[in-house]
Amino acid sequence: MSAQEAAFGTLLRKMRQTKSLTIEALAEASGVSVRGIGDLERGRRAAPQRRTVAALADGLGLHDIERERLLAAARNGRAPGYSPVGVRSFPRGIDDFVGRAGELARLEALAGPAEDQGAADRDAGRGAGAAHTRSVVVAVHGAPGTGKTTLALRAARRLADRFPDGQLMVDLRGTDDTPPAPSELMLQVLKALGVPDRDLAKAGPQAHPAVYRQVLADRRCLLVLDNARDEAQVRPLLPGSGGTLVLVTSRRMLTGLDDVVRLPLGTLEPAESAAFLTALVGAERASAEPDALAEVARLCEHLPLALRVAGNWLATRTGWSVRRLADRLAREERRLDALAAGDVRVASAFDLSYRQLTPAAARLFRRLSLVPGPDVGAAGAARLTGQDLYDTEDTLEELVEAGLLGITGHRYRLHDLLCLYGRDRLTAEESPEDAERARRAMFRWLLETAVVAGRWYEPDHGAPPPTWRGTVDLSSADKAREWLQAEAPNWLAALRAAAQDGDHATVVEVAESLHWFSDQWIFWGHWPEVYGTAVRSAEALGDPLVEATQLNYYAWALLLCEGRPADSLRYCARALDAARRAGDPAQQAWAHQYAGWAHRLMGENDKVAGHNARAVAHFDAAGDVHGMLQALLGRASVLRATERHEEAIKASRQVLARLDAAGERVEPHIAAFARVNALAGLGISHSRLGRWDEAVENLRESVELCHADGNTALESRYLVMLGDALLAAGRTAEAHEAFERCVALGAGADPERVAVARSRLADPDLWHPI
Repeated sequence: MSAQEAAFGTLLRKMRQTKSLTIEALAEASGVSVRGIGDLERGRRAAPQRRTVAALADGLGLHDIERERLLAAARNGRAPGYSPVGVRSFPRGIDDFVGRAGELARLEALAGPAEDQGAADRDAGRGAGAAHTRSVVVAVHGAPGTGKTTLALRAARRLADRFPDGQLMVDLRGTDDTPPAPSELMLQVLKALGVPDRDLAKAGPQAHPAVYRQVLADRRCLLVLDNARDEAQVRPLLPGSGGTLVLVTSRRMLTGLDDVVRLPLGTLEPAESAAFLTALVGAERASAEPDALAEVARLCEHLPLALRVAGNWLATRTGWSVRRLADRLAREERRLDALAAGDVRVASAFDLSYRQLTPAAARLFRRLSLVPGPDVGAAGAARLTGQDLYDTEDTLEELVEAGLLGITGHRYRLHDLLCLYGRDRLTAEESPEDAERARRAMFRWLLETAVVAGRWYEPDHGAPPPTWRGTVDLSSADKAREWLQAEAPNWLAALRAAAQDGDHATVVEVAESLHWFSDQWIFWGHWPEVYGTAVRSAEALGDPLVEATQLNYYAWALLLCEGRPADSLRYCARALDAARRAGDPAQQAWAHQYAGWAHRLMGENDKVAGHNARAVAHFDAAGDVHGMLQALLGRASVLRATERHEEAIKASRQVLARLDAAGERVEPHIAAFARVNALAGLGISHSRLGRWDEAVENLRESVELCHADGNTALESRYLVMLGDALLAAGRTAEAHEAFERCVALGAGADPERVAVARSRLADPDLWHPI
């Protein structure tokens, strides 16, 4: 059976069932035998002569257009060497395809099962392809080099047998300066599907869209529209009814298309990248240098095009080690040049998309390469170009639509290779002075905003002043924390730049504004750098009070964030000396507070009480209620360390009583921090005394307050203590839940406590029964 004959039979069956005729009824009306009609519909008989078709048309009662369609299908089936249907037109595929299992499975599901012809014959009430009454359109989009065309070809070859009426791939040449018009592409498809030139000429260009839709409605085809420029080019080529599956590939998201399934493509997983490179360079070379292979994949950012270029480079240079290529790619300034093999260059793929940007989008794309962190918000991006916020958002969305920028929530990201390309374009198209002005404008804004956000947590500050006109929402402490954490890599880089430029006053101001916020994000990992930098700036300013303050902050960071109590003590001593020179009791108190804490962690309990007593006296003299709360918490810790738990319980309750009495005189976030630690202290002391119910109650309350306040670091600490108390109380199911909560906290948690929680969960002796 030829595909042409099958097409005539399919059309005949569809027309018969549309008229609600059985084969027997059509045979009686037309004079053609039942067996003859059945063989025609099943493609077991060659397409009939004109007089037979005319008899069938009369029996079906067809009007002129339908009659001509049936006659044309018969003519096409009889014409020697003519292939109106069943055509397969795909370029050479790629055999070393790796990954994309989820995407291929999705496309298989959308394609539906292969057509069951026998079932169609048995069901007289269903027309051919009735299970596919509406064409399915899938928009495959992604950044340059993600392998969109390769995926479409792979899927088309896998699904070919489900589309017996033809499989076509049409290159829309969307990255050309003048891509073909939809009418030209439409004509290309119609001719490939066997529509005679005389029929097209007779219909005329105005009727070609109607002919196009009708032809696809009558067939079950797979149509790949590759490399689409935009919606206007694609929209006229989308069929309506019928059983056609259309795969549209584009660098753009084509958000203007309605009723389409969207299939975004990102980079490969690391294991997939390794398998891809292995297929190109050979298993022996890959297995000899697995670490270097993984590094090549990482430097290619798991982008399929970059991986293919790197793999082909190695495959053609058998004398090269994988490590040699990894070292070559490690040089940022040479990476894009290295990712070229023959006439295939990663940078060229990026250039095709870049050339289609509007001037405003191209400028923003170039300047986004100045962002030091992995991503940026719209307000930060606006500072790079001087656009207002709303125009910047539109420009960012243009870059997202073009596949040159990723977006997660409200954050925009250039992947590393695109960032290097943007940096090259910036160097080529803008002066160093303009680029530096843009960078400084962004950095200045980052530091100014960090100060305003951080002061939400500072005593006597809180909400931004009425005079502040910011472009980010800092209307609550939670929003301030979100911004500080999201933009942390960027404002930290700005702080480094300020220090390098000798802008010491700004460095100190930023560090000071973030002091109490740092308690909310203890295990970020960069507080020692922030306060170490601020110490050097304070020394340069020559102000002993500023110096004492930053030395104390640095002592805290070494003590708590890095667990270096001995090193912390040295800075406590320097802070105390500077505070005495400044005549400031509050900073003297903090120096003693941190020194006592350091001695306690070092097990030198005989030295703790003296420092704690002096801290209390100095805080009292300074009238510093916030510092006094911390000193009283320190006193309770000393009592616990020396096993004086009843006294420790009394001291912790004194902290809670002071908090209640002080009311609004205590900054809310500092009050929450103190209450959390006081309750946890009660829980620890009750645990040591074997009062498990009281311990669980206090620790649970502490944990929930941590969670409500967003303090992940303390929450992780006290979840482990709560879990241990629950275990001791025999409440194993609740203990298991507490340890699981700790492990699930993610970034911001105390890594040591998370490790303890994991070890508890992995210990089978603890969980019989749960």
